[in-house]
Amino acid sequence: MKFEILKKDRNSRARLGKCYTPHGVFHTPAFIPVGTQATVKAMTPEELRAMGAEIILSNTYHLYLRPGHERIRRLGGLHRFMHWNYPLLTDSGGFQVYSLNSLVKVSKEGIYFQSHIDGSRHFISPEKCVEIQEALGADIIMCLDECTAYPASHEEAGHSLEITLNWSRRCKESHRDQGQALFGIVQGGMYADLRKRSVEALTEIGFDGYALGGLSVGESKETLFQVVAETAPLLPPQHPCYLMGVGMPEDILEAIQQGIDMFDCVLPTRNARNGMLFTRCGRMVIKNASYGEDPLPIDLSCSCYVCRHYSRAYLRHLYLSEEILALRLNTIHNLHFYLTLMEDIRQAISADCLDRFMQDFKLKWEAGEEEEGSQKELSTPTLAFPLEGESKERVNQCAKPIRRGI
Repeated sequence: MKFEILKKDRNSRARLGKCYTPHGVFHTPAFIPVGTQATVKAMTPEELRAMGAEIILSNTYHLYLRPGHERIRRLGGLHRFMHWNYPLLTDSGGFQVYSLNSLVKVSKEGIYFQSHIDGSRHFISPEKCVEIQEALGADIIMCLDECTAYPASHEEAGHSLEITLNWSRRCKESHRDQGQALFGIVQGGMYADLRKRSVEALTEIGFDGYALGGLSVGESKETLFQVVAETAPLLPPQHPCYLMGVGMPEDILEAIQQGIDMFDCVLPTRNARNGMLFTRCGRMVIKNASYGEDPLPIDLSCSCYVCRHYSRAYLRHLYLSEEILALRLNTIHNLHFYLTLMEDIRQAISADCLDRFMQDFKLKWEAGEEEEGSQKELSTPTLAFPLEGESKERVNQCAKPIRRGI
């Protein structure tokens, strides 16, 4: 992988870039739609590409358990398997082991866990993690890391960091496919000295890119951005910087100013399934009674397929009627919103007007959030009907801190 910096913002650390991979180019700053199980829920690859997606993410943990990495290898690799012949990133699965399993044992050798699907027992070492991802054939793969629990004491975070650094060295040593870029993951909890140690150790090992992990796990936004502001400037500027699991629009804008190049989050697709839609004027809970006879599109400034053809009243009707089309249309709109937002941010950096763009965006966003929040019937969005393999309890976590890849 080659990373090219095209332009730097004059007033911040934001930058415009291009990542070259064996399956094509993606532009940064980039938002990566999450296709955990080799599919971005409710979307076809052609639809994703048409709305501007240049790279998507799938998850090692889920694909290892079902249908199995060796089966995907025999079928020609993940790109062919999921009909996506463009850049593809696979998450190591470390976070999913942490978040989806109650019976987990972490040692310096690796992770012992039980499958959340059938209770079968498994062991993934750093070497096995790389082996699985090489079989999948993604363009960018991630080192195995331990996601430090929150909150954690300095001693606990330090112990967790040493495990991650040990695993990172072993991932680098076992990495054989030079056509794949390998990213190291910075851990260290919420402690600046541990994050600094993590960056120093990872850069000494040497990776193709660096990710900030262990964030958006329940900490305050103030803490989140303090960690990002303290850590991002320490990373090698010639490599892409990836902030994992952070996805609120205003948070993405703040992180871009700190030099972050890549983002992923399940938030736009999960919230779509829970009836929450994103607009330039804040979030909209489509089940609210105020939209029952509203003939307007979701967002008057949006050019997506949904906003060109359907009213708020119709979308509310679909959602309350538990129609599958509600999930499809809501997801199309939310992903279009995110991908268009990233394109607008890139244009703002190119035109040297990122500051003005951010001010305008925040003014409209905050005003819209306040207006939606004042509606009497506004409540936590709930899933009208679960998708296959999803429980209401799980997907309704959208009101809680969003964690990547769940």
